[in-house]
Amino acid sequence: MSLQIPSPTCHTPAGIVLDGFVDSDVPASPTGVSIDPEPAEADARRGVMDLTLTLRHGGSRTLALHYEFIGTLSAPVVLVAGGISADRHVAGSRAFPQAGWWDAQCGPGRALDPRHRCVLSFDWIGSDGSLDLPIDPADQAEAVAALLDHLGVHRLDAFVGCSYGAMVGLQFAALHPARLRRLVAISGCHRPHPYASAARALQRRAVALGALQCDGSHGLALARQLAMLGYRTPEEFQLRFGGATVVNGAVRVDAEDYLDHCGAIYADKVHPVAFTRLSESIDLQDVDPRQIDVPVTVVAVADDRIVPLADACELVEDLPSGARLRILHSRFGHDAFLKEHAAVADVLVESLAGAPGAEEVA
Repeated sequence: MSLQIPSPTCHTPAGIVLDGFVDSDVPASPTGVSIDPEPAEADARRGVMDLTLTLRHGGSRTLALHYEFIGTLSAPVVLVAGGISADRHVAGSRAFPQAGWWDAQCGPGRALDPRHRCVLSFDWIGSDGSLDLPIDPADQAEAVAALLDHLGVHRLDAFVGCSYGAMVGLQFAALHPARLRRLVAISGCHRPHPYASAARALQRRAVALGALQCDGSHGLALARQLAMLGYRTPEEFQLRFGGATVVNGAVRVDAEDYLDHCGAIYADKVHPVAFTRLSESIDLQDVDPRQIDVPVTVVAVADDRIVPLADACELVEDLPSGARLRILHSRFGHDAFLKEHAAVADVLVESLAGAPGAEEVA
């Protein structure tokens, strides 16, 4: 793993119902948020708020928005958002000790330290499978703005987005620049690459074929297996897996057990409609970088097959002054933000501290 700072002319590639503390029948407050007094030892809180949004492609809808924050809202607030499979549980805490999806970066002594910053996250609208219509990334950004209103947070200290979360972060920066101090966009850009969109379209077809056979779970599992081939790299598979064998008269390649495992776990926890609509949402991404007027650190992975480095270079070149590009190299490709703990932590620490000496790309 290495970290590179490119030259400024990068034209070609080298990517509160507090369900931890009260039950679900607590009456809602007039603002649509049910709130319970915070226990003295609580270091994290969860909540759900009623939200009415005018969706870009679906009209007005009333939704339930589930969120979690670690730390206190009186500290600088950093909103953290991951890929379409990520949820509000970023990291384990005393209140909610189960592992989160980004424990490596969030916790005492880590890049996102809740002793110094409040780490806020939420479940994507549509992630429960109840919203069966097109969901624009801009809809998610408006949900963030509504959540901040309900929590009384005027301005985010930072929005840290990974993959789909980076796309939503760019939308939020364009739509609500006064509410954001800075954005860190990791492995996500202003538009999807057509090659990646084509791969996602085939994944959604796998889900649709499963549904036609009354076997949506297997269709979703196959879609996830196809997706893993894009998230990871040939270099990783070369190191991890061997050749084919004959088992019970059939040829089976070494990676199939791994892919089966990934598909089964995913299908067990994700609703097929949620996957389909959030996958589509990635392909609806469309932001004009010239309309973004907040400092942005763009983190790209040179080996990313989903978000090519050339797209990240284009994004940085079109952003106003103050944008920075950081390039990582990783055999984990698009999933580097989940796997390359030290390198990602270094970028987060630098970006959130406003470290001097970082090269700017105008």
